[in-house]
Amino acid sequence: MKYKKNWEETQQKFINWWNHKNTGRPLMIVMAKKEHPVPLDPKYEYNSVEEKYTNAEKMVAHYRNWAENIEWMGEAFPCMYADFGPGSIAGYLGSEIVFNERTVWFEECVEDWEDTPPLVFDPENKWFQKHIEVVKKCVELNNGDFVNTVPDLMENIDVIASLRGAQNTIFDMMDEPEEIHERIAQVQACYFDYYDRFYDLVKMPDGSSSYSMFSIWGPGKTAKLQCDFSAMMSPDQFREFIQEPLRQQARKLDHVLYHLDGPDAIRHVDALMEIEEIDALQWTSGDHGPDGTLEEWYEIYDKVRRAGKSLWIKVYTGTVDDWIAGVDRIVKRYGSDCLFFYFNPMSMEDAKKLMAYAEEHWCDVKGTFEG
Repeated sequence: MKYKKNWEETQQKFINWWNHKNTGRPLMIVMAKKEHPVPLDPKYEYNSVEEKYTNAEKMVAHYRNWAENIEWMGEAFPCMYADFGPGSIAGYLGSEIVFNERTVWFEECVEDWEDTPPLVFDPENKWFQKHIEVVKKCVELNNGDFVNTVPDLMENIDVIASLRGAQNTIFDMMDEPEEIHERIAQVQACYFDYYDRFYDLVKMPDGSSSYSMFSIWGPGKTAKLQCDFSAMMSPDQFREFIQEPLRQQARKLDHVLYHLDGPDAIRHVDALMEIEEIDALQWTSGDHGPDGTLEEWYEIYDKVRRAGKSLWIKVYTGTVDDWIAGVDRIVKRYGSDCLFFYFNPMSMEDAKKLMAYAEEHWCDVKGTFEG
Protein backbone atom coordinates (compact mmCIF):
# COMPACT_ATOMS: atom_id res chain seq x y z
CA MET A 1 0.00 0.00 0.00
CA LYS A 2 1.54 3.28 -1.15
CA TYR A 3 0.80 5.42 1.91
CA LYS A 4 1.07 2.83 4.71
CA LYS A 5 4.49 1.52 5.74
CA ASN A 6 3.61 -1.25 8.21
CA TRP A 7 0.45 -2.67 6.68
CA GLU A 8 1.15 -6.35 7.39
CA GLU A 9 1.90 -5.58 11.04
CA THR A 10 -1.27 -3.48 11.21
CA GLN A 11 -3.35 -6.31 9.79
CA GLN A 12 -2.07 -8.69 12.45
CA LYS A 13 -2.87 -6.14 15.17
CA PHE A 14 -6.44 -5.95 13.87
CA ILE A 15 -6.80 -9.74 13.77
CA ASN A 16 -5.57 -9.98 17.36
CA TRP A 17 -7.91 -7.18 18.48
CA TRP A 18 -10.97 -8.82 16.91
CA ASN A 19 -10.01 -11.94 18.86
CA HIS A 20 -9.46 -9.89 22.07
CA LYS A 21 -5.81 -11.01 22.17
CA ASN A 22 -3.86 -7.97 21.03
CA THR A 23 -0.20 -7.80 22.10
CA GLY A 24 1.99 -4.76 22.67
CA ARG A 25 0.23 -1.40 22.93
CA PRO A 26 -3.48 -0.97 22.09
CA LEU A 27 -4.53 -0.31 18.52
CA MET A 28 -4.24 3.41 17.81
CA ILE A 29 -5.46 5.43 14.84
CA VAL A 30 -2.99 8.33 14.76
CA MET A 31 -2.97 10.60 11.71
CA ALA A 32 -0.18 13.17 11.86
CA LYS A 33 -0.41 16.16 9.55
CA LYS A 34 2.78 16.69 7.58
CA GLU A 35 4.41 20.06 8.13
CA HIS A 36 4.51 21.04 4.46
CA PRO A 37 1.25 19.86 2.86
CA VAL A 38 0.93 19.52 -0.88
CA PRO A 39 -2.05 21.57 -2.17
CA LEU A 40 -4.85 20.01 -4.18
CA ASP A 41 -4.74 20.66 -7.90
CA PRO A 42 -7.46 23.33 -8.47
CA LYS A 43 -8.94 21.33 -11.34
CA TYR A 44 -10.24 18.82 -8.79
CA GLU A 45 -12.17 21.35 -6.72
CA TYR A 46 -15.87 20.48 -6.43
CA ASN A 47 -18.27 22.61 -8.46
CA SER A 48 -21.38 21.47 -6.58
CA VAL A 49 -22.43 19.64 -3.43
CA GLU A 50 -23.50 16.63 -5.46
CA GLU A 51 -20.00 16.26 -6.90
CA LYS A 52 -18.68 15.55 -3.39
CA TYR A 53 -20.69 12.33 -3.45
CA THR A 54 -20.87 11.35 -7.11
CA ASN A 55 -17.80 12.57 -9.01
CA ALA A 56 -15.44 9.64 -8.52
CA GLU A 57 -12.45 11.28 -10.23
CA LYS A 58 -12.58 14.34 -7.96
CA MET A 59 -13.38 12.28 -4.87
CA VAL A 60 -10.31 10.09 -5.39
CA ALA A 61 -8.12 13.13 -6.12
CA HIS A 62 -9.27 14.73 -2.85
CA TYR A 63 -8.61 11.56 -0.90
CA ARG A 64 -5.24 10.95 -2.52
CA ASN A 65 -4.20 14.50 -1.64
CA TRP A 66 -5.30 13.89 1.96
CA ALA A 67 -3.43 10.58 2.12
CA GLU A 68 -0.23 12.16 0.82
CA ASN A 69 -0.36 14.87 3.46
CA ILE A 70 -0.75 12.47 6.40
CA GLU A 71 1.79 10.31 8.20
CA TRP A 72 -0.21 7.16 8.96
CA MET A 73 1.02 6.19 12.40
CA GLY A 74 0.04 3.32 14.68
CA GLU A 75 -2.73 1.33 13.03
CA ALA A 76 -4.03 4.28 10.98
CA PHE A 77 -4.37 3.35 7.34
CA PRO A 78 -5.77 5.23 4.34
CA CYS A 79 -9.34 4.06 3.75
CA MET A 80 -11.59 5.97 1.39
CA TYR A 81 -15.35 5.74 1.81
CA ALA A 82 -17.73 6.73 -0.96
CA ASP A 83 -21.01 6.99 0.93
CA PHE A 84 -24.40 8.25 -0.21
CA GLY A 85 -24.96 9.25 3.40
CA PRO A 86 -25.40 6.97 6.44
CA GLY A 87 -28.17 4.51 5.64
CA SER A 88 -28.16 4.50 1.86
CA ILE A 89 -30.29 1.32 1.73
CA ALA A 90 -33.24 3.68 2.34
CA GLY A 91 -32.45 5.28 -1.00
CA TYR A 92 -32.29 1.93 -2.73
CA LEU A 93 -35.72 1.04 -1.27
CA GLY A 94 -37.56 4.14 -2.49
CA SER A 95 -36.43 7.25 -0.63
CA GLU A 96 -35.09 10.24 -2.53
CA ILE A 97 -31.55 11.18 -1.51
CA VAL A 98 -30.81 14.87 -0.89
CA PHE A 99 -27.11 15.76 -0.78
CA ASN A 100 -26.00 18.52 1.58
CA GLU A 101 -22.59 20.02 2.33
CA ARG A 102 -22.06 18.11 5.58
CA THR A 103 -24.61 15.29 5.47
CA VAL A 104 -27.27 13.55 3.40
CA TRP A 105 -31.04 13.43 3.92
CA PHE A 106 -33.46 10.68 2.96
CA GLU A 107 -36.96 11.91 2.12
CA GLU A 108 -39.87 10.07 3.69
CA CYS A 109 -41.73 8.04 1.08
CA VAL A 110 -44.12 5.72 2.96
CA GLU A 111 -47.48 7.26 3.82
CA ASP A 112 -49.25 4.01 4.63
CA TRP A 113 -47.81 0.50 4.87
CA GLU A 114 -50.98 -0.97 3.34
CA ASP A 115 -50.19 0.84 0.09
CA THR A 116 -46.49 -0.08 0.17
CA PRO A 117 -45.27 -3.23 -1.58
CA PRO A 118 -42.72 -5.49 0.15
CA LEU A 119 -39.25 -4.01 0.57
CA VAL A 120 -37.08 -6.13 -1.69
CA PHE A 121 -33.72 -5.93 -3.42
CA ASP A 122 -34.05 -3.79 -6.55
CA PRO A 123 -30.93 -3.93 -8.74
CA GLU A 124 -32.52 -1.37 -11.10
CA ASN A 125 -33.02 1.32 -8.46
CA LYS A 126 -31.43 4.54 -9.72
CA TRP A 127 -29.61 5.34 -6.49
CA PHE A 128 -28.21 1.83 -6.14
CA GLN A 129 -27.00 1.83 -9.74
CA LYS A 130 -25.43 5.26 -9.31
CA HIS A 131 -23.76 4.28 -6.04
CA ILE A 132 -22.33 1.09 -7.51
CA GLU A 133 -21.03 3.09 -10.47
CA VAL A 134 -19.29 5.61 -8.18
CA VAL A 135 -17.69 2.98 -5.94
CA LYS A 136 -16.54 0.92 -8.91
CA LYS A 137 -14.90 3.96 -10.48
CA CYS A 138 -13.21 4.88 -7.18
CA VAL A 139 -11.74 1.39 -6.96
CA GLU A 140 -10.47 1.60 -10.53
CA LEU A 141 -8.76 4.93 -9.84
CA ASN A 142 -7.24 3.68 -6.58
CA ASN A 143 -4.47 1.59 -8.17
CA GLY A 144 -4.08 -0.27 -4.89
CA ASP A 145 -2.69 2.82 -3.13
CA PHE A 146 -5.28 2.79 -0.33
CA VAL A 147 -8.29 0.81 0.88
CA ASN A 148 -11.81 1.34 -0.48
CA THR A 149 -14.51 0.62 2.08
CA VAL A 150 -17.98 -0.88 2.07
CA PRO A 151 -20.42 2.09 2.25
CA ASP A 152 -22.45 2.87 5.37
CA LEU A 153 -25.57 0.94 4.34
CA MET A 154 -27.28 0.57 7.75
CA GLU A 155 -30.05 -1.82 8.73
CA ASN A 156 -33.21 -2.74 10.65
CA ILE A 157 -35.49 -0.01 11.99
CA ASP A 158 -33.06 2.82 11.15
CA VAL A 159 -33.89 2.19 7.49
CA ILE A 160 -37.61 1.98 8.28
CA ALA A 161 -37.45 5.35 10.08
CA SER A 162 -35.86 6.96 7.01
CA LEU A 163 -38.63 5.64 4.77
CA ARG A 164 -41.54 6.31 7.12
CA GLY A 165 -40.30 9.08 9.43
CA ALA A 166 -39.28 8.70 13.06
CA GLN A 167 -42.56 9.82 14.63
CA ASN A 168 -44.68 7.64 12.36
CA THR A 169 -42.41 4.68 13.09
CA ILE A 170 -42.89 5.16 16.84
CA PHE A 171 -46.68 5.08 16.41
CA ASP A 172 -46.43 2.07 14.07
CA MET A 173 -44.50 0.10 16.70
CA MET A 174 -47.40 0.60 19.09
CA ASP A 175 -50.32 0.36 16.64
CA GLU A 176 -48.99 -2.11 14.06
CA PRO A 177 -46.18 -4.11 15.69
CA GLU A 178 -46.55 -7.07 13.32
CA GLU A 179 -46.18 -4.75 10.34
CA ILE A 180 -42.94 -3.35 11.76
CA HIS A 181 -41.65 -6.85 12.49
CA GLU A 182 -42.34 -7.79 8.88
CA ARG A 183 -40.78 -4.64 7.43
CA ILE A 184 -37.63 -5.05 9.52
CA ALA A 185 -37.42 -8.64 8.30
CA GLN A 186 -37.70 -7.40 4.71
CA VAL A 187 -34.87 -4.90 5.21
CA GLN A 188 -32.70 -7.56 6.79
CA ALA A 189 -33.49 -10.02 4.00
CA CYS A 190 -32.17 -7.71 1.30
CA TYR A 191 -29.25 -6.24 3.29
CA PHE A 192 -26.74 -8.77 2.01
CA ASP A 193 -27.97 -8.41 -1.56
CA TYR A 194 -26.63 -4.87 -1.28
CA TYR A 195 -23.67 -5.50 1.03
CA ASP A 196 -22.29 -8.35 -1.08
CA ARG A 197 -22.27 -6.30 -4.26
CA PHE A 198 -20.25 -3.54 -2.64
CA TYR A 199 -18.03 -6.07 -0.85
CA ASP A 200 -17.25 -7.75 -4.17
CA LEU A 201 -16.09 -4.38 -5.53
CA VAL A 202 -13.94 -3.22 -2.60
CA LYS A 203 -12.59 -6.45 -1.07
CA MET A 204 -8.84 -6.86 -1.08
CA PRO A 205 -7.14 -9.73 -2.95
CA ASP A 206 -7.17 -11.86 0.21
CA GLY A 207 -10.93 -11.32 0.69
CA SER A 208 -10.49 -8.91 3.60
CA SER A 209 -12.49 -5.68 3.83
CA SER A 210 -12.86 -2.35 5.53
CA TYR A 211 -16.09 -0.62 6.55
CA SER A 212 -16.97 3.03 6.12
CA MET A 213 -15.83 5.78 8.51
CA PHE A 214 -14.71 3.75 11.53
CA SER A 215 -11.23 2.84 10.26
CA ILE A 216 -11.79 -0.87 10.81
CA TRP A 217 -10.35 -3.70 8.73
CA GLY A 218 -10.78 -7.42 9.07
CA PRO A 219 -10.38 -10.72 7.20
CA GLY A 220 -13.53 -11.60 5.28
CA LYS A 221 -16.74 -9.60 5.55
CA THR A 222 -16.34 -6.77 8.04
CA ALA A 223 -19.07 -4.31 9.04
CA LYS A 224 -20.34 -1.80 11.54
CA LEU A 225 -23.90 -2.49 12.75
CA GLN A 226 -26.16 -0.10 14.62
CA CYS A 227 -29.63 0.95 15.67
CA ASP A 228 -29.68 4.69 16.34
CA PHE A 229 -33.47 4.55 16.58
CA SER A 230 -32.99 2.53 19.76
CA ALA A 231 -32.60 5.85 21.62
CA MET A 232 -36.39 6.09 21.31
CA MET A 233 -37.06 2.48 22.32
CA SER A 234 -37.51 0.80 25.68
CA PRO A 235 -35.31 -2.19 26.58
CA ASP A 236 -38.30 -4.49 26.01
CA GLN A 237 -38.95 -2.99 22.56
CA PHE A 238 -35.30 -3.36 21.63
CA ARG A 239 -35.32 -7.01 22.57
CA GLU A 240 -38.61 -7.55 20.73
CA PHE A 241 -37.83 -5.77 17.47
CA ILE A 242 -34.05 -5.47 17.13
CA GLN A 243 -32.02 -8.02 19.07
CA GLU A 244 -32.74 -11.08 16.93
CA PRO A 245 -32.42 -9.30 13.54
CA LEU A 246 -29.04 -7.99 14.68
CA ARG A 247 -27.98 -11.46 15.78
CA GLN A 248 -28.99 -13.01 12.45
CA GLN A 249 -27.19 -10.28 10.52
CA ALA A 250 -24.03 -10.57 12.60
CA ARG A 251 -23.92 -14.34 12.04
CA LYS A 252 -23.44 -13.75 8.31
CA LEU A 253 -20.46 -11.45 8.85
CA ASP A 254 -16.91 -12.34 9.83
CA HIS A 255 -16.16 -9.30 12.01
CA VAL A 256 -18.72 -6.98 13.61
CA LEU A 257 -18.32 -3.63 15.37
CA TYR A 258 -21.50 -2.29 16.99
CA HIS A 259 -21.95 1.50 16.96
CA LEU A 260 -23.72 2.64 20.15
CA ASP A 261 -24.80 6.27 19.73
CA GLY A 262 -25.92 8.59 22.52
CA PRO A 263 -26.80 8.35 26.23
CA ASP A 264 -30.36 7.18 25.50
CA ALA A 265 -28.96 4.04 23.85
CA ILE A 266 -26.95 2.94 26.89
CA ARG A 267 -29.94 1.07 28.31
CA HIS A 268 -29.58 -1.51 25.51
CA VAL A 269 -26.00 -2.55 26.27
CA ASP A 270 -27.14 -5.63 28.21
CA ALA A 271 -29.17 -6.89 25.25
CA LEU A 272 -26.32 -6.18 22.84
CA MET A 273 -23.79 -8.05 24.93
CA GLU A 274 -26.03 -11.13 24.70
CA ILE A 275 -25.33 -11.24 20.95
CA GLU A 276 -22.29 -13.49 20.78
CA GLU A 277 -21.51 -12.59 17.17
CA ILE A 278 -20.81 -8.91 17.99
CA ASP A 279 -17.03 -8.73 18.41
CA ALA A 280 -16.56 -5.16 19.63
CA LEU A 281 -18.48 -2.07 20.69
CA GLN A 282 -17.89 1.54 19.65
CA TRP A 283 -19.38 4.21 21.91
CA THR A 284 -20.33 7.73 20.77
CA SER A 285 -21.63 10.10 23.43
CA GLY A 286 -23.73 12.13 20.95
CA ASP A 287 -23.23 15.40 19.06
CA HIS A 288 -20.45 17.45 20.65
CA GLY A 289 -20.48 15.29 23.77
CA PRO A 290 -17.40 14.40 25.83
CA ASP A 291 -15.06 11.84 24.34
CA GLY A 292 -14.78 8.19 25.23
CA THR A 293 -12.28 8.63 28.06
CA LEU A 294 -14.83 10.06 30.50
CA GLU A 295 -14.96 7.86 33.59
CA GLU A 296 -18.77 7.97 33.49
CA TRP A 297 -18.59 5.66 30.47
CA TYR A 298 -16.86 2.90 32.44
CA GLU A 299 -20.29 1.43 33.21
CA ILE A 300 -20.56 0.68 29.48
CA TYR A 301 -17.00 -0.60 29.15
CA ASP A 302 -17.35 -2.86 32.20
CA LYS A 303 -20.27 -4.65 30.56
CA VAL A 304 -18.43 -4.96 27.26
CA ARG A 305 -15.35 -6.46 28.87
CA ARG A 306 -17.43 -8.69 31.11
CA ALA A 307 -18.96 -10.10 27.92
CA GLY A 308 -15.47 -10.75 26.53
CA LYS A 309 -15.70 -8.20 23.70
CA SER A 310 -13.28 -5.52 22.54
CA LEU A 311 -13.66 -1.73 22.77
CA TRP A 312 -13.37 1.04 20.13
CA ILE A 313 -12.96 4.43 21.84
CA LYS A 314 -12.70 7.88 20.27
CA VAL A 315 -10.43 10.42 21.99
CA TYR A 316 -10.70 14.15 21.24
CA THR A 317 -11.44 16.22 24.37
CA GLY A 318 -8.68 18.65 25.43
CA THR A 319 -4.99 18.62 24.54
CA VAL A 320 -2.64 15.76 23.81
CA ASP A 321 -1.77 15.68 27.51
CA ASP A 322 -5.49 15.24 28.31
CA TRP A 323 -5.69 12.44 25.75
CA ILE A 324 -2.73 10.66 27.32
CA ALA A 325 -4.17 11.01 30.83
CA GLY A 326 -7.59 9.73 29.77
CA VAL A 327 -6.27 6.78 27.79
CA ASP A 328 -3.80 5.96 30.56
CA ARG A 329 -6.68 5.43 33.01
CA ILE A 330 -8.50 3.17 30.57
CA VAL A 331 -5.45 1.07 29.73
CA LYS A 332 -4.63 0.59 33.41
CA ARG A 333 -8.23 -0.49 34.06
CA TYR A 334 -8.91 -2.78 31.08
CA GLY A 335 -5.48 -3.77 29.82
CA SER A 336 -4.06 -3.41 26.33
CA ASP A 337 -5.34 -6.61 24.69
CA CYS A 338 -8.87 -5.39 23.85
CA LEU A 339 -8.55 -1.64 23.24
CA PHE A 340 -8.75 0.46 20.07
CA PHE A 341 -8.29 4.24 20.28
CA TYR A 342 -9.22 6.62 17.48
CA PHE A 343 -7.67 10.11 17.58
CA ASN A 344 -8.60 13.03 15.36
CA PRO A 345 -5.87 14.28 12.97
CA MET A 346 -3.15 16.10 14.92
CA SER A 347 0.17 17.85 14.56
CA MET A 348 3.32 15.81 14.01
CA GLU A 349 4.64 17.00 17.38
CA ASP A 350 1.57 15.74 19.24
CA ALA A 351 1.58 12.46 17.32
CA LYS A 352 5.20 11.70 18.19
CA LYS A 353 4.57 12.52 21.85
CA LEU A 354 1.48 10.29 21.93
CA MET A 355 3.14 7.34 20.22
CA ALA A 356 6.26 7.58 22.38
CA TYR A 357 4.19 7.52 25.56
CA ALA A 358 2.14 4.58 24.27
CA GLU A 359 5.19 2.50 23.45
CA GLU A 360 6.69 3.18 26.87
CA HIS A 361 3.63 2.82 29.09
CA TRP A 362 0.82 0.91 27.32
CA CYS A 363 2.46 -2.30 26.10
CA ASP A 364 1.12 -5.63 27.35
CA VAL A 365 -0.73 -4.10 30.28
CA LYS A 366 -2.88 -6.62 32.13
CA GLY A 367 -5.38 -4.18 33.66
CA THR A 368 -7.12 -4.19 37.02
CA PHE A 369 -10.66 -4.96 35.84
CA GLU A 370 -11.57 -8.59 36.47
CA GLY A 371 -15.25 -8.55 35.52
